[in-house]
Amino acid sequence: MHISSQIDEFIDSLPLPKQSDMQSLHQQILDIAPKCKLWFETGIDEHNKVVCNPTIGYGTQTLH
Repeated sequence: MHISSQIDEFIDSLPLPKQSDMQSLHQQILDIAPKCKLWFETGIDEHNKVVCNPTIGYGTQTLH
């Protein structure tokens, strides 16, 4: 599944009003940085165990 589709599916699964708040925030970030590298972490590891909350990412950062 494409990353933007995963993000849309995740946001759509949230209860209102959190869903509308997250959609608004997501769109604002994309308006500010339209070429950012999107990524999505489901929070589920290879053993199908929940290890963290789902996370939407907007770019990368290299730590030195």
